[in-house]
Amino acid sequence: MVAMSTDGFDEFAVPLDLLLTRPVFGLADRLAPNLSWRKFAVELARQPRVVGSRASTLGRELAAIAAGRSDIAPAKGDKRFADPAWAGNPFLKRTMQAYLAANRTVDQLLSDARLDWRDAERMRFLLDFVSEGLAPSNNPLVNPLGYKAAINTGGVSVARGLKHFVSDLRKAPRLPSMVEPDAFTLGETVAATAGSVVFRDEVFELIQYTPQTDRVWTVPLLMVPPVINKFYILDISPGRSMIEYFLQQGHQVFTMSWRNPTAQQRNWGFDSYGQAILDALDAMKKITHTKRAHVQASCSGGILAAMTAAHLTAIGEADRIAGLTLMVTVLDQYHAGVASAAIDEKTADVAIAKSARQGYLDGQSLAEVFAWLRPTDLVWRYWVNNYIEGKSPAPFDVLFWNADTTRMAAGLHRDMVRMGLQNALATPGAVSMLGTPVDLSALTVDTYVVAGISDHISPWPACYRSARLLGGADLRFVLSSNGHIAALVNPPGNPKASYHVGKVDESDAATWLEGAEKKSGSWWPDFVTWLGERSGRKVAAPSALGGADMTVIEPAPGRYVREH
Repeated sequence: MVAMSTDGFDEFAVPLDLLLTRPVFGLADRLAPNLSWRKFAVELARQPRVVGSRASTLGRELAAIAAGRSDIAPAKGDKRFADPAWAGNPFLKRTMQAYLAANRTVDQLLSDARLDWRDAERMRFLLDFVSEGLAPSNNPLVNPLGYKAAINTGGVSVARGLKHFVSDLRKAPRLPSMVEPDAFTLGETVAATAGSVVFRDEVFELIQYTPQTDRVWTVPLLMVPPVINKFYILDISPGRSMIEYFLQQGHQVFTMSWRNPTAQQRNWGFDSYGQAILDALDAMKKITHTKRAHVQASCSGGILAAMTAAHLTAIGEADRIAGLTLMVTVLDQYHAGVASAAIDEKTADVAIAKSARQGYLDGQSLAEVFAWLRPTDLVWRYWVNNYIEGKSPAPFDVLFWNADTTRMAAGLHRDMVRMGLQNALATPGAVSMLGTPVDLSALTVDTYVVAGISDHISPWPACYRSARLLGGADLRFVLSSNGHIAALVNPPGNPKASYHVGKVDESDAATWLEGAEKKSGSWWPDFVTWLGERSGRKVAAPSALGGADMTVIEPAPGRYVREH
């Protein structure tokens, strides 16, 4: 329903405060009538001629469809109507065209209403939910794929589809399964890179990976994953693993594996996670005998890493970080120059109180929110596959990881919502980390920032604005092809991959893109070159993992990643 243009990227920003309060209130609350509905209706009521014109145009289009004279067709890449029957069968063609015409009219009316971006975002969610749900491709009595599957299987597909439907309804988040729960095995087919847990406390495990070259760079790399997902998106599967690739280039790689918090860890907040990053750096210092380390962090982990780097700068220890890498990380929550708080203080207080009572924000609820951000791809596609065609979802490692949800401690949820509500990182001193005010502009470390051009969670212009908050002698911005995860899981060898790269020297993201250098392939080799220039010299690879008093605890991927 949404068309993307280079001028409208900010329209896809999901403010942090809104993203983390949606799971608390649930889907029903988001669909319930609210003030945005009223504003939408009032604005259209003020424009009777416009509404009448839209209705008249739709009526003429429907008449043309009924007469077989309409040329309306799905957008290129709309896979919902890819089956030839949608174009070849007169009834199906008219049904599809009528839906597309109505959908287009709804889009136009939303634009005509000229709502502010907050109300437009709320109405967009509602209208997308309704219009995409009503697509004829989702109707088992209409979709030709269902009939073909039933014929080909002698009706078995119908029974399988019903079984899948009942099974999914029994467990949260009550969405069509995107992957079978046993499709992959931790430590074997995902998170399979050899290594060992060399440190563990109540917040995280530190995994050191076995070198894959005879000589390694002296300055090690610490990878800080998101706090609302398991770490192994960084080690997703052999041949597609970022960790594996960095090891093959001679880097000493460590990663943090966050503990999945329960109600007992309800008080963990910014300081708990910031201290954990410092503890990881201390452990690496003992093992590698180096005072400095690179820090590469992604999404919510990037927020924490940037705040921790600001803390180290404030206390005079900035040189502990050799280079800071932030991937798909939004630090600046402004929306087109307007503070992005999409909720009010009262709503934030209610959401925070609810998670405080439970002790955490449930990971399944977060998964539901993320799925409904892209309903066509992450909900209705699997509705058709699992229920209408009666198929099991195809095994896909990223979706297996995505379904392996974690909770967010109530304290961190509180801190994140408050920070998003105030856009605190954009104002020096508005938020603190470990007792020191955070001033991102005071950073002195070289920084490498990665964004995805079609990211629906961390839109790239927001990532670019975030990079402009950072101090430092050298800031390199990379805009990768694909979205939030595919931009990261982007190993060399994909002929369709590309990226733009350049310094953060333009105030406007679109202007930067026009002048940035475009390169073919994955950004991974570019990053490895950047990393190597800041990684000291090469020495013989260690013959064993751990060191000093840091003994091997157990093989990777460790214990915390298996906790549910």
